[in-house]
Amino acid sequence: MRKHFVLAAFALLILTSCSNEGSAVNTVETMKTPQMENFDKAFKSLGDPQNRPTEEERKRNTSELSDRRKALLVPASKELILSAGVSEAELTRKTGGDMSQIIVWATQIYMQKSDEIRKNIKSDK
Repeated sequence: MRKHFVLAAFALLILTSCSNEGSAVNTVETMKTPQMENFDKAFKSLGDPQNRPTEEERKRNTSELSDRRKALLVPASKELILSAGVSEAELTRKTGGDMSQIIVWATQIYMQKSDEIRKNIKSDK
């Protein structure tokens, strides 16, 4: 009888530690805002067959995204910037509607928010 109790307690301990481990991993994803998730999806969509660089875009041999590909990122970038408390007027004033500047600004906000999430996770441990 005692063996069964010890085995049950051991099994419960293993299950508890495994479930805690899973929740710690999920915390990073669950702490991302919907705007951050949309920004992730927009960048991932650049790898979709229809969004990959065309032959002409590759021939330009530049590291900068084409306007066509930038346009895929701008809506999610604007959404992320606005979610950080920036007004539409300030967004327009600071970027002049330049797609590259919008994407760079959104990337900075994304990195800042990601750092904050990581710090919060570390402080919770």
